[in-house]
Amino acid sequence: MNIRKIISLAAASVLTVTMLAGCGGKSPDSAEQSETESVPEPTAVLTATELVKEMKLGWNLGNTLDASQPTWTKVTDAVKFETSWGNVQTTQEIIDTVKAAGFNIVRIPVTWDVHIGDAPDYIIQPEWMARVKEVVNYAYGDGTFVILNLHHEEWHYPSEENYPAASEKLKAVWTQIAAEFADYDQHLIFEGMNEPRMKGTPQEWTGGTPEAREVINKLNADFVSTIRAQGGNNPDRCLMIPTIAASGDSAALQGVTVPEDDKVIVSIHAYKPYSFALDKNGTKEYNSETDTNEIDTILLNLKTNFLDKGIPVVIGEYGFMNKENIDARVAALDYYLSAARSNGIPCVWWDNGAFIGSGENFGLLDRSTCTWKYPELMEVIKKYSE
Repeated sequence: MNIRKIISLAAASVLTVTMLAGCGGKSPDSAEQSETESVPEPTAVLTATELVKEMKLGWNLGNTLDASQPTWTKVTDAVKFETSWGNVQTTQEIIDTVKAAGFNIVRIPVTWDVHIGDAPDYIIQPEWMARVKEVVNYAYGDGTFVILNLHHEEWHYPSEENYPAASEKLKAVWTQIAAEFADYDQHLIFEGMNEPRMKGTPQEWTGGTPEAREVINKLNADFVSTIRAQGGNNPDRCLMIPTIAASGDSAALQGVTVPEDDKVIVSIHAYKPYSFALDKNGTKEYNSETDTNEIDTILLNLKTNFLDKGIPVVIGEYGFMNKENIDARVAALDYYLSAARSNGIPCVWWDNGAFIGSGENFGLLDRSTCTWKYPELMEVIKKYSE
C-alpha cells in the first residue's frame, strides 16, 4: 500500500541569504523554489509497521541545522548557525539531488537549544522555526519521508533529579513543533530525542543505568502523549523514540518501554562493525567472512526485542568512515544494507559533509556542487533503493 504524495507546503518566512548557497549558488528563495499551496487529498492512515515498509533508504542532513555555537545565544541569524560547521546553506537543489540518488528518507537533525527562550514558555525563535520549516518543505515537497528531531540537546540529561525540568521543556518544545507542522501528513515523522545519554560519565555509551533508562522511558512517553494531544494530523503521526544513547547494546534494547501506540517506531544508531565504521583509530580493513558478526548480532537483537513483537525499527544513523578504503567500504555497505533489508529495517546514512581532515569523514554528497564523491558507494545505495 503506497501513501499518495501530497505536496503540502506551508508558508515560511523568507530569510536573508548571508553566504553563497550550494549547488550553483541558488538561494532558497529563488523563483523555481516557490512554495505551493496545500492541495488536500485523501490518504490512508498507516500504522508504523505499514509506514516503515514504505521507507527504503535515507540520508542525514548532518552538521547543518544541528550545528550550534553556545556563545551565539539568542542570535536570530538562522543561516549563521546552519553554516557554522562548514556546510553550505541547504537548498532545494541539494535535496532534489538526494531524492534523485534513490533516497526516499531525509532525516533533518535540528539543535533547538540556543533558539529556545526561558522557562516557563520556552518559546522557539520564529526565525529559527521558519528556517527549519523551509528545509523540511524541500524534502516534504519532493515526496520523501522526513524525520525531524531534537539533536545535540543536553538539557534532557536522564536523571530523576533533572526529569521534572527536562519533561516540562520537552513538552513545551514539541508542542510548538507539532503545532507548526500540524497539517503535514504521515510523510513527516517526529523523533523525540537523539542519543539521550549520561554525558560525561563512564556509562555514557555503555547502556547507562537503570535510573537513566527509566527516565528516558518517561521522556519518550511524555513526547508521545504531547504529540497525540495536538491537532491536525498529529494524532496519526508516526513517531520515533530512541533507546538510551540510541544504542543497540542488549541493556539498551531490553531497557526500552514502548508506549501502547501503533504509530511508534524504535530508533537506534548502528555504526557496525565499530572498529571499521566509526573508530578513527580502528581498522581500514573489512573481512567479509568475519566482520559481518557485529552487523548480524545487532540485527538479531532488534528482531528479538522489537520486530518479532510487531514494533518497527529504523536505523537513524549508520555509515562507514572514509579511511581511503573504498573497496572495503563498498563491501561493508553491500552486506549491511542486504542484511537490514532482509529484516525490514530502513537505514539512514550519516552524511555530515566531511571529507578531509582527521575527523569523522562520513560525507557522501559535495553540497557545493551537488555531486556524489564516491560513485561506487552510490551504486550500492541505488541497488537497495529499488
